[in-house]
Amino acid sequence: MDTPTSNEAIRQGSLLKIMEGALETLKPEAAYFTVDDGCRTAYLFFDLADPSQMPKITEPFFMELGARIHYAPVMDVDDLRKGLAAIMRD
Repeated sequence: MDTPTSNEAIRQGSLLKIMEGALETLKPEAAYFTVDDGCRTAYLFFDLADPSQMPKITEPFFMELGARIHYAPVMDVDDLRKGLAAIMRD
């Protein structure tokens, strides 16, 4: 999160509301808050079942916190098995 923008969100009391709204919407498997490269950072691990939800998820962070967003798709072990089985069929 952009430091000056998130500082102002803290002063206005909106940072917690933004985070709680995101957690309620995403229902993440895990959520961690830290500092990365000198910036307030949140790591949210959630199932993105429909990529068309990305704007709904990210825009509050962009618009209200000046955040940078990175999505990193991952697989669980069942997804890995399914993916490797598909390779074997080809």
